[in-house]
This record gives sequence, C-alpha cells and structure tokens, in this order.
Amino acid sequence: DVQLQASGGGLVQPGGSLRLSCVASGFTFSRYGMSWIRRAPGKRSEWVSAINQDGRNTNYADSVKGRFTISRDNAKNTLYLQMNNLKPEDTAVYYCSAPGAIDRGQETLVTVSS
Repeated sequence: DVQLQASGGGLVQPGGSLRLSCVASGFTFSRYGMSWIRRAPGKRSEWVSAINQDGRNTNYADSVKGRFTISRDNAKNTLYLQMNNLKPEDTAVYYCSAPGAIDRGQETLVTVSS
C-alpha cells in the first residue's frame, strides 16, 4: 500500500518548536517532490511548504517563511518539517503529500496555545 504517516504533533506554547515527520512507504520516495499541507479548524487546507526530489529546492508559504524548515532524508524515506516560533494561528492538522503518488497521508495535530 502507498502510505504517508505523519507524526510529531502536540500541544506547544506560543514561541515553542515542534518537528514533524512523515514516513513514506509503498512508492519510491526519492523520485517525488513532497509537500506539507495544513488545515486549521473551520478553514480550507493551506499549502505550507514543498521540497524537490533531492532536497535542494524548497518553497514556503509567506505565513511560515523564516520560521519553518522543510527537509528530507531519502535514505529513511522521511520528510520533516521543523517549526520554530510557533504561533496560535499555526494550530491545525498537518499532513504530507506526494503529488503523483499519494495526495494525502495520515494527519498529525499541532495545537499552539498557552
């Protein structure tokens, strides 16, 4: 089965940090660009960040630029999202996507609250 399993979410105070992971299985991870997407309560899904196949090119939504860092380890079939200086508006379920292989994987909830 083609799967993406996200983890690493949790409750964090404003200004805190979390590192999300997304483990891929069932397809050749290194051949696909990857993205992180989030959906805040009552809102539409929002693209957060993307990375190309070898990890050399990355892009970020303006709302997270300078605070989030996307990376990947192709040897471990794993995508990461380092999130620093978290804000309450970052509260959302986060999931990763491998367009062309699988559009949406398992979600992980991030809650930023004092």
